[in-house]
Amino acid sequence: MAVEPASKSPPLSLTCVPNHVAIIMDGNGRWARRQGLSRMAGHRAGTENIRQVIERFADYGVKYLTLYAFSTENWSRPRLEVQGLMRILGRVIKRETKNLHENGIRLIHLGRLEGLSPKLQQQVLDAIELTKHNDRMTVCIAFNYGGRAEILDAARRLMTNGMSPDELDEGVFSSCLYTADIPDPDLIIRTAGEMRVSNFLLWQGAYAEFHATEVYWPDFDSEDIDQALLAYSQRKRRFGGLLPEDEDPPSKRRSPSKDSRKR
Repeated sequence: MAVEPASKSPPLSLTCVPNHVAIIMDGNGRWARRQGLSRMAGHRAGTENIRQVIERFADYGVKYLTLYAFSTENWSRPRLEVQGLMRILGRVIKRETKNLHENGIRLIHLGRLEGLSPKLQQQVLDAIELTKHNDRMTVCIAFNYGGRAEILDAARRLMTNGMSPDELDEGVFSSCLYTADIPDPDLIIRTAGEMRVSNFLLWQGAYAEFHATEVYWPDFDSEDIDQALLAYSQRKRRFGGLLPEDEDPPSKRRSPSKDSRKR
């Protein structure tokens, strides 16, 4: 079942746009249940709006978009559902890669290719190769991805390379993650009203802004993107520090006197 795209209005004029947006695409099954459809119908519907979502973020000048499509925990779902999700991924790659390539979109994969069929692995690698020189936007597909697995893989890589504790810092560790050449997300969006990160970009999302919407992923459209980016543009990002307007004025910066400390 195709989801009818909403009419597309021009992007809002925003003072600040995130460089990297990451989305936890949630709610396909609940959307399907409300429609009286199967869960697989919901997953298929969830792929129908991927193109318009990518195009809308690209219109805003977002340079990196990460889509959380299948987690390492999703293998525990019923076998037939997992098999269906694999078929859907193959169809989406076949259907969308040419269009994304023609529109200057680079595709990369975040996660483990092991576990995917040899044919699906090759489809992923071919899409990456075809689009590798595109620079309008980078779309990262997090498939068979888990934040804890990513951190473990990075630790194993460091140990294999003989890294000593004295040489290790955050920059070195980050260079061993799946996202080694990708900036950390500025904004993480989760659809379907849930308020958890679900093992997604645990290291990279340490200071990301979070936006939750009640809208199920198959219905997530340009208007919802506008709302998320508008909310982001109104946030004040401090990264643990203070902005100049948050600091005390000079008259209040003096240390307390000994007498006041005694009191």
